Amino acid sequence: MTDRPIADYAVIGDTCTTALIARDGSLDWLCWPRHDGPAVFLALLDADRGGACRLALDGVIGTERRYRPGTNILETVFATETGRVRLTDFMPLVRREPVPEEGPDGRPEARVVRRLACEAGTVAGRWIVRPTFDYARVATTAEAGPDGTVLFRGGGDAMRATATVPLDVREGTAEAAFRLEAGEGADLVLAHGAEGDAGLGQTEAWLRATEAYWQEWSGRCTYRGPYRETVLRSALTLKLLTHAPSGGIVAAATMGLPEAVPGNRNYDYRYVWMRDASFTVTAFVNLGYDREAAEFLRFLRNADPSRGRHLQLMYALEGPMPDETILDHLRGWRGTAPVRLGNAASDQRQFDIYGEFLVALHHYLEAVEFDPPVKVNDHLPEALAHLTGHIIARRREPDHGIWELRGDMRQILHTKAMLWVGLDCAAQIARSDPEHRLAPPEKIAEWERAAAEIRAEYHAEGWNEAVGAYTMDYGSPDLDAAVLRAVLFRAFDARSPRVAATLARIEDALGAGDLLYRYRLDDGLEGEEATFTACAFWRVGCLALADRGAEATALFERLIARGNDLGLFAEEIDAETGEQRGNVPQGFTHMAIINHAVRLAQMDGHSPADAE
Repeated sequence: MTDRPIADYAVIGDTCTTALIARDGSLDWLCWPRHDGPAVFLALLDADRGGACRLALDGVIGTERRYRPGTNILETVFATETGRVRLTDFMPLVRREPVPEEGPDGRPEARVVRRLACEAGTVAGRWIVRPTFDYARVATTAEAGPDGTVLFRGGGDAMRATATVPLDVREGTAEAAFRLEAGEGADLVLAHGAEGDAGLGQTEAWLRATEAYWQEWSGRCTYRGPYRETVLRSALTLKLLTHAPSGGIVAAATMGLPEAVPGNRNYDYRYVWMRDASFTVTAFVNLGYDREAAEFLRFLRNADPSRGRHLQLMYALEGPMPDETILDHLRGWRGTAPVRLGNAASDQRQFDIYGEFLVALHHYLEAVEFDPPVKVNDHLPEALAHLTGHIIARRREPDHGIWELRGDMRQILHTKAMLWVGLDCAAQIARSDPEHRLAPPEKIAEWERAAAEIRAEYHAEGWNEAVGAYTMDYGSPDLDAAVLRAVLFRAFDARSPRVAATLARIEDALGAGDLLYRYRLDDGLEGEEATFTACAFWRVGCLALADRGAEATALFERLIARGNDLGLFAEEIDAETGEQRGNVPQGFTHMAIINHAVRLAQMDGHSPADAE
């Protein structure tokens, strides 16, 4: 079986986990019961060893697909030589009434529902269900029950499958053949676990409830600008990357998809990066989704009870981060091994995370007019003290930086700029309380003095006269697209001649048309990685801040056209082929789309809610 292009995949989910479905209807990725759980289907990473839930139709001659408006319910229409059939895929999610102050706003059913309806003529084919538990490291058994439900087991895990057409069992696989006339259907339900009714008779009720959940959620989006559909699709994708029970937000739905082909840049992104998650929160706030922002703060409050004293680069959704291991029995997407489980970057020193978190916290507090829930407000003085203390203590230390370089640590300019941003945000938060309950005036003044010193230092030390640009680290000739990100946080004046020169040098040295590489230095890894999509959107923001609005808008429109047919983006784009690369869907990319659509609206003098 040939590996499908990454852009072929759509995503569905229930705010606990996600499933990836290819254009031909094959469900090739699903981790249960949560995003970072062991994969049940993983043909995405090995089309031969990895299991899938396939739809095999006879005589397909055309395919169209879409999401139902304002939802994460996927519809794929197949034209065959004899008829037309519609496949509706979703994971049931029922809105809680009333929605609690904290915790999940919906009730997931731990199901995947696949509804096939013949709309014209006659269609024939088969459902083929073949799970491979624990990343295909254990054997799978399948047993048919008296009610027609098939129970799959492997390595202590289990899944049930039931259909409106009979399922036949053979060697760990269940198949159901069908022949449908117009008006007839063939539903299939997959359920996690070994107990209970799979729910075949509830599919219509679940569909109505799930559509109502997503449409209500979408209806609260405050952005009304010219890119509303693009923005809303990105918001819906970010919502899928949340883990409602904990409040965490994973960086992407997948692991192991390569950033370079060939190469060994294959990582597991199903964890909560402080940087990615914090700025996903910012994107939520920009669209009026304050509750999602508060939910991430809940996650952090529980994951880090020290209230900022021991802030980590990344977290598992529950429990400790797993060690990075190699799944060497898997071939990898297009043979690009190794497939890594876990992420060794969790042990790195990346000091910008203190600034990242303070930015997100400040943005959230502004959105709620500095009147947060009691559980947030009660911890603010301690959190501010710890986070600013980290910044001041580590301001002169080297680190690995935003790109998680696995070599020697450096005095990285982006890190230093984010330390300034963090102290500046902390001071603004503290000064919002005229009664000085968050920090005494002398402490705020100390933060502001340290911030001024850090800013003066990185402006002086980060500029490389020979290169004619701000570079990756002090004294280095290496250019770094992350400097553009620092401009977006106003750590630099976007209108200054030095920033203009830096943008020009980055475009020249790191540019590939509209796209940008993160850097072009030897990082010790194999293969040449693709361009980093978020960096191209940062360039949009820098152009907008430099009063080059027409260029910024034109670039933004060309970039959003590079998503797949559903508006989904992976982490990177191959500059030569235009193919998506890396894990998908990538939260960092979709956050950048949202925030820059909002930035362009503000550039035109509108709020996100009233931009036309």
